[in-house]
Amino acid sequence: MNELYRLFFLEKDIQEHSDIINLVRDVLEQDAEVVYIGESSNTAHSPEDADKRSIGSFIGDYFPDLNVKNITKPAAHAEIFYELLNKIPQNSKVKTVIVTFNLRSFNADWIYSRLETSLQKSIVLLKDYPPLWNRFLLSFKGYDIKTEDERWKQIHREWKRKTLMYPYDVQYTNVRDWDKAKAIEGIKKEDGSYDEVLTPLACHYIKTYAFQIDTLINPRIKDFDRIIELAKKRNWNLIFNLMAENVEMADSLVGKDLLFLMKQNRDLLVERYQRMGVIVVDNLCSVPDKEFLDRDWTTEHYAEHGRKIVARNAAHALKTFYPNYYQEIIQ
Repeated sequence: MNELYRLFFLEKDIQEHSDIINLVRDVLEQDAEVVYIGESSNTAHSPEDADKRSIGSFIGDYFPDLNVKNITKPAAHAEIFYELLNKIPQNSKVKTVIVTFNLRSFNADWIYSRLETSLQKSIVLLKDYPPLWNRFLLSFKGYDIKTEDERWKQIHREWKRKTLMYPYDVQYTNVRDWDKAKAIEGIKKEDGSYDEVLTPLACHYIKTYAFQIDTLINPRIKDFDRIIELAKKRNWNLIFNLMAENVEMADSLVGKDLLFLMKQNRDLLVERYQRMGVIVVDNLCSVPDKEFLDRDWTTEHYAEHGRKIVARNAAHALKTFYPNYYQEIIQ
């Protein structure tokens, strides 16, 4: 029955429920040698950009004789990246993978996102189980499926219960209290009045970056660890590209206590994965405020120059594996 399903029905179901596999198939058909995989930060651009290409494409400019291709899935995180990369066969031409390393993806708001149900559904048929068993799981909703209300409760539970640890005294030690206080206190305009635009943004920054990664229980740690193991099995070169965050805005709206957490998490990730033999490109503070596109939310969406900064830093890391292919570009 499994073989009959694989031969006659699997592809139809994949195209209906897991068509993200086509992202992998496209880069394989183009004989990709280097694959850059990421979420919307790869392709987001400003209408005013003269060059609207992706970060991955800008990386390719430094290596004109290498076939550098992109896999982009908006809202995706390391677990989704793993399942897609796992579909690249051993005998492909892919030799190097650059994986978007998004600091926000380690926070409660992303781990328990309302988008998670649809993301999890999209990878059920791609799992390393017999195809008929995967179809059974899909039919009977054997994946992480929760209502938006259930996911909000998970997020708020984390914000309330997780204690933020500092090497110095701070006023607030959990996200709930800090967020509430900032909302009441507010950001003040020059005339001293309550800023109804910047105050919610400051609260977003707190809820987005006020967390500390526990390597024992954070699911993203497990996901990136699995990517490392996969790269070893495939004999790939591996680079983690840590995305830039708007540290200027975080500092101006919230201050040093939030910057401490952002940099502490950055240091933990960089040190951990470098110790495991992965090249980690640290872009955290590389992109200036003016290059961030979204002014009312926290994202890694950059204008052209911002994307080129991230691409240049990743290209310098890629040069480690392809020194004879690298060509400097004057920006």
